Amino acid sequence: QVQLVESGGGLVQAGGSLRLSCAASERTFSTYAMGWFRQAPRKERRFVAFISGSGGTTYYADSVKGRFTISRDNAKNTVYLQMNSLKPEDTAVYYCAARRGWPTVSTRDYDYWGQGTQVTVSS
Repeated sequence: QVQLVESGGGLVQAGGSLRLSCAASERTFSTYAMGWFRQAPRKERRFVAFISGSGGTTYYADSVKGRFTISRDNAKNTVYLQMNSLKPEDTAVYYCAARRGWPTVSTRDYDYWGQGTQVTVSS
């Protein structure tokens, strides 16, 4: 059982930056692909970014490409999401998720989820 704990959310003005962290309990963290997803009020949870176990492959939703960067430190069992040039439409609860094997963009493919961290961007 992998436990994931997100942190780093908060309130920021439009144009600002935040860095989210997701710490995993799993010793074999490098064997897990990691994804970040977000869910705005009254909307479904949506893909934001993913990273392969080695960190060599990343992929982003079009809405965040060029503004967000996903990375991981396998020695620290942690994945990050650096968010720059934030917009009010980025406001959501952000979740990290883990799955063995190759990362995907589908929420249904991930086996483990964190509790989420709120990001609010004011205009």
